[in-house]
Amino acid sequence: MTGTARYIATGKRKQAIARVWLEAGDGRVVVNGKPSDEYFPRHAWQFLLQQPFQITETVGQYNTCVNVKGGGLTGQAGAIRHGISKALLEATPDLRASLKKEGLLTRDPRVKERKKCGQPGARKKFQYSKR
Repeated sequence: MTGTARYIATGKRKQAIARVWLEAGDGRVVVNGKPSDEYFPRHAWQFLLQQPFQITETVGQYNTCVNVKGGGLTGQAGAIRHGISKALLEATPDLRASLKKEGLLTRDPRVKERKKCGQPGARKKFQYSKR
């Protein structure tokens, strides 16, 4: 292993779980063995990955390696953003105020609501017939 420090964190959103490794570098982001722009084709997803670096003004200072599984691409991008934020905090504790102000350290608790018995879905009801 090289002499550079590696910072490890886990991020979660919906059903997605991301393991993030951060080390000093030139700003490359690799997700499940692919470059981030190849894994996440939409610009909105790429913006989510870069958001912690832009807020903390550390763009291009860290290489990021991510293993992510579960959920869809939006949930995975949110999980990676959460993991990157936690890893940056581990690397530089002074960044806590700016990350917390933007809400990047809080795990998004929203998950799919379960289907209830006697109904077609979580909230939807079968049509009521009076007669």
